[in-house]
Amino acid sequence: MQQTLVNLFANEATRMSAVVLSAVSFVAGAVLSCVVCKLFGRCKKCSGGQGGQASMKPRLPKRHPPVPEGTIEIYVGNLSYELTEEILRKEFEAFGTVASARIITNRYNGKSKGFGFVHMPNRAEADAAVRALNDKLILGRNLKCNQAKNP
Repeated sequence: MQQTLVNLFANEATRMSAVVLSAVSFVAGAVLSCVVCKLFGRCKKCSGGQGGQASMKPRLPKRHPPVPEGTIEIYVGNLSYELTEEILRKEFEAFGTVASARIITNRYNGKSKGFGFVHMPNRAEADAAVRALNDKLILGRNLKCNQAKNP
């Protein structure tokens, strides 16, 4: 009986030491990976506390120029995926001067996301374009136009 109790305590002590050792190595690994981040930038394990490898994707540069100053920005939604920026520009040029027209695309595959922005320098022309082109059928889809709400 005494030998059985000794074996039981020995097994229990081995299990407890394994649990403590794994906990210590986990904490040490987390501390070391953060030290690596502080010294060398991001590490692959913790990424500087910013979500692991998911945040390690490279930042792609913005492809579109900044908004021209002094223009009215118009949001154009529900665009057909075949609609080009040239067609969008021509639709709005019927109502006045267009500073820029762009369709937002997926940066990885280049396909349209179905919405875009048009910039017009004259407010009266922009309002006329929004009134005329809202719910207009172009390439099989009704456009949704309104003045963009900038945060």
